[in-house]
Amino acid sequence: VQLQASGGGLVQAGGSLRLSCAASGPTFSRYHMGWFRQAPGEGREFVASITTSGLNTFYADSVKGRVTISRDNVKNMMFLQMDKLKPEDTADYYCTAGSFGQNPRAYDVWGRGTQVTVSS
Repeated sequence: VQLQASGGGLVQAGGSLRLSCAASGPTFSRYHMGWFRQAPGEGREFVASITTSGLNTFYADSVKGRVTISRDNVKNMMFLQMDKLKPEDTADYYCTAGSFGQNPRAYDVWGRGTQVTVSS
């Protein structure tokens, strides 16, 4: 599977963005999926993950209650709805496939990131 994230942009604090991850290939529904982010000068940080069926999700404490991960296995898409954005959410956001959880090394496939900038 190949992944491409989109939907990033510049938004004011308190605003919302919806990130999308388009997957190519017929096996998307077999992969647990996740979102990570990386701020300038920082390491890659877990944001959220979702199981193959979409029935189970897991969020980082830093985004819990403000972010919703979802997927559409018919359209081969994954989404990250981000609300009440904060300046500290500023980062490049990456979608990834292959695991469920917060360890980036457990994921097999990474897409190119999409940049999110939150102004104060």
